[in-house]
Amino acid sequence: MDSTNAPPNPPRIRIIGGGLAGSEAAWQCARRGLAVTLVEMRPERSTEAHVTDGLAELVCSNSFRSDDPDGNAVGLLHAEMRRLDSLVMAAADRNRVPAGGALAVDREAFSRDVQAALEAHPGVTITRGEVTALPEADDGPTIIATGPLTSPALAEAVRADSGEAHLAFFDAIAPIVHKDSINFDVAWFQSRYDKGDGADYINCPMTREQYDAFLDALLAAEKVAFKEWEGTPYFEGCLPIEVMAERGRETLSYGPMKPVGLTNPRDPEHKPHAIVQLRQDNALGTLYNMVGFQTKLKHGEQARIFRMIPGLETAEFARLGGIHRNTFLNSPRLLDTTLRLKTRPWIRFAGQVTGCEGYVESAAVGLMAGLFASAEARGAEAVAPPAVTALGALLGHITNPAHAETFQPMNVNFGLFPELPAEMTRIGKRKVRGRDRKALYGQRARPALEAWIQDPAVGEAA
Repeated sequence: MDSTNAPPNPPRIRIIGGGLAGSEAAWQCARRGLAVTLVEMRPERSTEAHVTDGLAELVCSNSFRSDDPDGNAVGLLHAEMRRLDSLVMAAADRNRVPAGGALAVDREAFSRDVQAALEAHPGVTITRGEVTALPEADDGPTIIATGPLTSPALAEAVRADSGEAHLAFFDAIAPIVHKDSINFDVAWFQSRYDKGDGADYINCPMTREQYDAFLDALLAAEKVAFKEWEGTPYFEGCLPIEVMAERGRETLSYGPMKPVGLTNPRDPEHKPHAIVQLRQDNALGTLYNMVGFQTKLKHGEQARIFRMIPGLETAEFARLGGIHRNTFLNSPRLLDTTLRLKTRPWIRFAGQVTGCEGYVESAAVGLMAGLFASAEARGAEAVAPPAVTALGALLGHITNPAHAETFQPMNVNFGLFPELPAEMTRIGKRKVRGRDRKALYGQRARPALEAWIQDPAVGEAA
């Protein structure tokens, strides 16, 4: 139900953490009549990655990845979240910038939009300050959505309570370049395979010789060392550019620097050996981030080496790359199927701290935590989304105890979904493959999602 029809003294829930997950959980709870106290520790205490005190700050990329619900699992997740009145998705749609087939946003405008919506909601109270201990039962229901950069005191409280050491991985940030410092005598606008508007990315081409020289400099460059974090793994979906380069001389040309689907208009007969792409980072189109160029290079080395890229010879950087440690729970062991901490069931966890990876996935888990908490506050039993939906597949990855021993953060993907039945994947003797097969996941998910939404425990907001 909508907050305008809420009872005079609605149940109150506390949400710790004002990132994507916490903001989304707050919105879902408030829209269903709960009184919400949203606690964000910034600016009282910041992190090594945040630069503002705004809610829902995007600290790495500005991309929510593919917006294609028929060919990509994250695009299907977008669609499901929109159907459930997601604040994060609505703000992303209102503040999108050109990105081909992806959904990318002006990060500052996006954060302001989310914060303004929560500040304007009569059911939401935003407070600032660090929480250092796990809430007790008398404190009432709580959602902890402190993200992968949970403050050390609270992270230690979780570890001490659960007896399970939280895991950790490195995450890295890509540099951002001022557009007016890019050499467009060399670079050109084009989307890969001309998706989106067909000209949403800036492309910087490299010959084989230029690529080899760049690679040699990258491999020899001085890097930031974190001796106290030795043994912490990188997340495979967000590897530093120099770590990818160490895996083989052609890794980058087949990865973030692949030239496929692009044609240099100045030399259409010769395909570049590699291409660096930059994606618009703000609505004004004055800032562009280097796609796939997360890095742990020292700042001086970044400026020197990235200016070796044709088109970026005189590049000015609005922000250089960096690296930080992200932490996450062994959620299949610690959380139940509705994200409650087994040792303290009045506490739920949400967002990347649960072991999902990605902006959209983080917000999606916040959305589910908000729905579950709202159902319990109304005296109903929380009902998980069907496993065949993107939401359900993501939840299953987080809470399935079968893989607790090998649990690692993961983006939503069709490999997390239950297998398609044989009758869906065959037309006569022919197997359905490729994009047509991917579309079948959405065809199966949509009616299951609609049936779940009609359950009174989900309590769709008016």
